[in-house]
Amino acid sequence: MQHLDNILVFVKIAEFESISKAARALGMPISTVSRKLSLLESELGVSLVRRTTRRVILTSQGREYFNQCIEPLTRLQTAEQVLTQTQRRPEGALAISVPMILSQGPFMDFLSKFSKEHARIRIDLYITNTYLDLVAENIDVAIRCGDLKDSSVVAIKLGKIVRYVVATAEYLEGRRLPTEPEELMGYDCVMFNAKNYETDWNLICGRRKARVHVTGIVSSRDCHSAAEFVLRGHGVGLIETPYCEQALARGDLVRLLPRWTSAEMPAFAVYPTRKFLPARVTAFLKALAAWKNSFWARGLS
Repeated sequence: MQHLDNILVFVKIAEFESISKAARALGMPISTVSRKLSLLESELGVSLVRRTTRRVILTSQGREYFNQCIEPLTRLQTAEQVLTQTQRRPEGALAISVPMILSQGPFMDFLSKFSKEHARIRIDLYITNTYLDLVAENIDVAIRCGDLKDSSVVAIKLGKIVRYVVATAEYLEGRRLPTEPEELMGYDCVMFNAKNYETDWNLICGRRKARVHVTGIVSSRDCHSAAEFVLRGHGVGLIETPYCEQALARGDLVRLLPRWTSAEMPAFAVYPTRKFLPARVTAFLKALAAWKNSFWARGLS
């Protein structure tokens, strides 16, 4: 197959019936345009044009070749324009992966508002605590909490999440409130991803650190259900602030060891590469960075 650049040069010459005008349209020297035409004729083994003092005239073979070339070239140029517009204008399919913690109303409100403001973007949402392979699953942006193990992704810090030690007043009735983390060993605890119904909770208070071994009769594989079991009075939980702040404000939960929290857990927006980032991804990342919410606190150190 002949080099597409040479074919494009020939098509421009045919359209303008002039080598000099084709050169100006293509931003090339006249000598380069003339050379590319000669190369194409040599490769094809035919004369495509006849040169006169005033203009360039297509031969019969040149006219036939032009008619065959113009449609596929137009399609290629149209495809290029579509891709270029997609890169420059927020549009097209946007695949987003978020953890279960964001399945609640506030994030859905944010995503709904974003979708209405960018009507040309089609959203494909994955809600899962599983870390999907961004490339294999064709995910544009994922929100992840905790330390990142995949160094190949590009990450933007959004903020931080911490956990509080909480329980219902009903569960605490008749029990002495703990004053030190070690005393949690005497309580039924609702745990996350525990093995054999026991796990370790790592707590901090300023420069002080404590590692407490806790046990209980409920272990959950996701944070939402763990918080629900705590709210139903099944024991003490180490719960992310998005799941317990409103309940604490209503008085449905009591915060234990109020000076102690878990270590800060960073929240990130991650995406596969910095190169050729589509406008739809850039628009979403910008909106996400500006979103004021209760899921993560700003000012991550």
